[in-house]
Amino acid sequence: MSKYTVPTFSLAMLHPKYWCVLLIISVSYLCSLLPYAIQIRFGKLLGRVVLSFMKRRTRTIKRNLELCFPDMTDAEREKLTKQNIENTGLALLETGMAWFWSNERIAKHTTVVGMDHIDKLKAEGRGALLIAVHSLNLELSGRAFGQYAQGMAVYRPNNNPCFDYFQLKGRSQGGHTLIHRKNVKFMLEALNDGAFMWYAPDHDYGRRRSTFAPLFAVENACTTTGTSLLADNTNCAIVPVVFVRDNDSGHYTLTIKEPMIDKFPKGDEHAGACFINKIVEESIMAKPSQYMWLHRRFKNRPDGEASLY
Repeated sequence: MSKYTVPTFSLAMLHPKYWCVLLIISVSYLCSLLPYAIQIRFGKLLGRVVLSFMKRRTRTIKRNLELCFPDMTDAEREKLTKQNIENTGLALLETGMAWFWSNERIAKHTTVVGMDHIDKLKAEGRGALLIAVHSLNLELSGRAFGQYAQGMAVYRPNNNPCFDYFQLKGRSQGGHTLIHRKNVKFMLEALNDGAFMWYAPDHDYGRRRSTFAPLFAVENACTTTGTSLLADNTNCAIVPVVFVRDNDSGHYTLTIKEPMIDKFPKGDEHAGACFINKIVEESIMAKPSQYMWLHRRFKNRPDGEASLY
């Protein structure tokens, strides 16, 4: 499989079955034109309204927080849940910002810290796995990085061809290359050629090519071994990247942390998963209210263990 083929717009996408997607994209574009202060207020309201009808997602948020932070008081978790619900709605508008804002507007609202680490790796000709997490503003973080350096991102095509066209077009802003998640051969070649690849190993991707490793207070979290596959077969550095919104100021900070060279435990998938989950924990704790807690992170369990949900 070659790198992901860019889909093209066709008249077939004007079929009524795609009108809902086209409406969502149109509204997202129009919202991106509004002043940021209005967008953030509208986004939080949207989160409260939408998730009030999505009771299962709200329960997932609360359950994840219970599992990860058992020492929190009920009041603390309730406050964090409310903030996360609001930020989930805001994520829809932040996606529009990432896809439709100009370079100048992106630069106005974002600060990148640690780009000197990337420059040094470039000079050495060393590729890097940029370890990100599924923060609710993940789309915007990739766009912010693209202001200063082109990168690659592991990508799962959307099943809806119309949405997939707009999603790939938006994520390709700044010249990024998207790599199909199953195209491991191309990933290895790219890393060996000195590419910088965005990689988010924090979700539960199923038991295939995974191991169970600790994550926060959960002893056995199903964790992909894909990081080990990529790190074991290349000379890439492991570079944690953290992207947060600075409260409601309208400003975002992308922090590129010091590269971890020769620190990743190669040849041991379980140790590698434990290593990565520590990075994931630190990234989430930078702004826990901005993480995608609505994902059922612990849905896969070891044999014989009951569901946590």
